[in-house]
Amino acid sequence: MDDNRMGDFLRACRAALRPHDVGMPSHGTRRVAGLRREEVAVLAGVNADYYTRLEQGRERNPSPQVIDALSHALHLDEDARAHLYRLAGAAPADRLSPRRTERVSPALRQLMDGYPNTPAFVMNRTLDLLAVNALAQALYSAFTPADNLARMTFLDPAGPTFYTDWNRAAQATVANLREATGFDPDNPRLRELVGTLTEHSADFARLWQSHTVRGKTQDAKHFLHPDVGPLTLTYQAFDVREAPGQQLVIYHAEPGSPSAHSLHLLGSLHATRRQDRSQHTADQPTQPGDPHR
Repeated sequence: MDDNRMGDFLRACRAALRPHDVGMPSHGTRRVAGLRREEVAVLAGVNADYYTRLEQGRERNPSPQVIDALSHALHLDEDARAHLYRLAGAAPADRLSPRRTERVSPALRQLMDGYPNTPAFVMNRTLDLLAVNALAQALYSAFTPADNLARMTFLDPAGPTFYTDWNRAAQATVANLREATGFDPDNPRLRELVGTLTEHSADFARLWQSHTVRGKTQDAKHFLHPDVGPLTLTYQAFDVREAPGQQLVIYHAEPGSPSAHSLHLLGSLHATRRQDRSQHTADQPTQPGDPHR
């Protein structure tokens, strides 16, 4: 991961815009992708040399007023604007959460297990699955292991089949990880994960350079499960107040829909298999010297 994160982000956002996107005329041959630096400076009402220093990393501490002006000029949404604040070190203190042990509280685990008909899981900003309920375990049973959503998407052979619209899932996954860099850029787990994905997935490396930022809130997902076929599920993501950086994600199928029926079937299959495994373990002969004999 590079050191000029704010400059790289600004440059990527500038490259994604064209003059007509911001109501500016385009004159002459353009040698750069997207807007020129001078055009962004005009739109933001800042000195062109100052904006150049921001992109080059020679100026790293813009004021909140400048950050807001750049966000408006570059048409950043709320996730991207918040990301720019964090990269500039200007986010409010309560937005910069310290690192902590990735422990899911017993109360939250109990809450998840109380939704037997709905897949639910807790993840952190690096998309590690910290806890799953039974139906979420069944949902992700195609992956070995079901440990991290980014690894599962880009490196697990099941990913391209499981995610019906894999390109959309891949873009969203990378955008979620990019958001994490603004909260804790020096997190060793984040560095390790990005390094591994960049090394082993050309698709991830390409998407990572887009600097797209997005947090999880709500969306529809389309899956192809090996046991029950197509599933269309919506999800809601909730911040865990007692553990900043953790999110509870709950999937839901439209009542009475084919996906709701398939989800119910998936839960039944998973419960049956767990029962069969437990019975098989109980039926194993006890070895001599076994303390449980």
